[in-house]
Amino acid sequence: MALYSVSVEYGLHCLLHLVGGVLKATSLDLAEFQGISPTYTAKLFTQLKIAGLVVAHEGAHGGFCLARPASEITVLDVVEALEGHKPLFQCREVRRNCALFEDEPPLWAVKGPCGIHAVMLEAEQSMKRSLARHTLADIAQRVADKAPIAFVRDATAWFSDRKSKAKNRASLLKSKKEIA
Repeated sequence: MALYSVSVEYGLHCLLHLVGGVLKATSLDLAEFQGISPTYTAKLFTQLKIAGLVVAHEGAHGGFCLARPASEITVLDVVEALEGHKPLFQCREVRRNCALFEDEPPLWAVKGPCGIHAVMLEAEQSMKRSLARHTLADIAQRVADKAPIAFVRDATAWFSDRKSKAKNRASLLKSKKEIA
């Protein structure tokens, strides 16, 4: 069972294409580039915008860009923007249900946090600290270290081509409105 939904993976992959501040991309472009649902990607970007991680720009030159430097956006920021503050473990206080505790469990059995819950809280805090140590810039550097330069060139060209086509469509629509 996955702790976080696929939205975290999709969101992080999309945000990586915005690292560096050069590219503004629409959620549709990012979805199509990665072969994921445009509707779902639009919903992710709504959440990322609400969380203050991206900024939307309107118009033919529009799209999303990071709201602050990639080195200041942690993986935990993205997780919390897309998933909220879900606990790792939901303690159900099973310790209270022991068959030997007739009507009421004794104080020794329920005093303080459940031992199992305490371990799970410690694990959750450790995971959050780890996610907070890694930024979009860190992940982007890992990808850059791994990806061949041809991929970076081709990806940049793909997004530039999409942007050019959008500008051409916008110019054509403007011309048609002026004629009409």
